[in-house]
Amino acid sequence: MEVLKVILLAAGLISLAVIGLAVRVLIVKGGKFPNTHVSGNKHLKRNGICCAQAQDRLEQGKAQKKTDFKNLKIADENIKH
Repeated sequence: MEVLKVILLAAGLISLAVIGLAVRVLIVKGGKFPNTHVSGNKHLKRNGICCAQAQDRLEQGKAQKKTDFKNLKIADENIKH
């Protein structure tokens, strides 16, 4: 019986949280879900910190620009097949 009380209490708290988010989105003018991503934090942006995916995307772009594919040569041309 105690387990059922705990489960109902947890379900009630979760439903209150969901209803609270829905009220903010639906009732508040221009309301939207909060941005919890690293890129949404102005203090991290100011310090030049971004998420790992964005950092990787930037570094991949830099590496691709540096690679000269026109003069690309095979490292070992004496490979026997």
